[in-house]
Amino acid sequence: MTFAGLTLAYWTVPVAALLPIVCAGLAKWGMFAKPHREGGFDNHNPRAWLARQGDWRARANAAQANSFEALPFYIGAVIIAHQLGAFQTRLDLMAFLYIVLRLMYILFYLADMATLRSLVWAVALAVNIAILFI
Repeated sequence: MTFAGLTLAYWTVPVAALLPIVCAGLAKWGMFAKPHREGGFDNHNPRAWLARQGDWRARANAAQANSFEALPFYIGAVIIAHQLGAFQTRLDLMAFLYIVLRLMYILFYLADMATLRSLVWAVALAVNIAILFI
């Protein structure tokens, strides 16, 4: 399946690339209007501000970091699978599944469901490896 000359698997690459940005936005959610002196977001020193956050904001920031870490391997796997002539329908379905799993990972991270988060992370990694060797 293609749209604008790209397969579904290729379209999942920019989606995966946007996931860390979504996580960063979640970590900062509702803190832009709050004055810095009252704990609002500090755009002059955003990393230090994020480091001081707790609970779900800290977990959103950690999900952001993990999403960035997972991105290069995923992009490489999708490109290599295409170059090696992978069966397109299978590749598209696995790429879509990977995105769904990464979204679940982020949600479980935010909800502090550590065991489910780790399980989904492992399944997403297995899917990524499968994409590489499809």
